[in-house]
Amino acid sequence: MINTESLIWQSLYTLDEAPKSVQLWLNDEHSLTAKLKSMFTDFSLAVLSQQQTQPHAHEAEIMQTDELCVVREVELMGDGQVVVFARSVIPITPDTKQILEIGAKPLGEVLFNQADIQRSPMQITHTGTVWGRRSLFTLGSTKLLVSEFFMESLYA
Repeated sequence: MINTESLIWQSLYTLDEAPKSVQLWLNDEHSLTAKLKSMFTDFSLAVLSQQQTQPHAHEAEIMQTDELCVVREVELMGDGQVVVFARSVIPITPDTKQILEIGAKPLGEVLFNQADIQRSPMQITHTGTVWGRRSLFTLGSTKLLVSEFFMESLYA
C-alpha cells in the first residue's frame, strides 16, 4: 500500500519528468480498466478497504469539500501480480448511490459507461518508482476523485 497522504501533486504538463515508459500510462484518458483487461489474460480486482472517512487534506481541497466521503482502495491485478493501486474518494450523494454499491466491480467500468460524465485535467505524482495520476470525475452535481498508482512491474 502507498502512503497517499503526503504526496505532492503536479500538473500533467510536468509529464516529461516521468520515465518515457510510464508516460503512456499517466497521459491516457481512456478507461484504465479496459486497457488492463486487454493486456492481461487474468485481470482481477481486490478491494482493500471501503469506508466512510475524512479525505486527506489535499483531496478535500481539490474536491472542494469538508464532508465525510467513502474512501475506496483497491489493487488491480494482472496475471496474479499487483499492477495498479487505486484510491477513490466518493462523496455520499444521490449521484453516487450506484457507485457506492459496486462491490468488487472496477469503478472504471461504471464511470466510463456514464454518458454524461466529465473528467478534469489530470495531475501526476510519484514516490520512488511508483508513479500516479489523479483526476476529478463529475457525475451529475457530484465530484469524485480517482487516484491511480502504477507499479513499476507494469511499465518497466
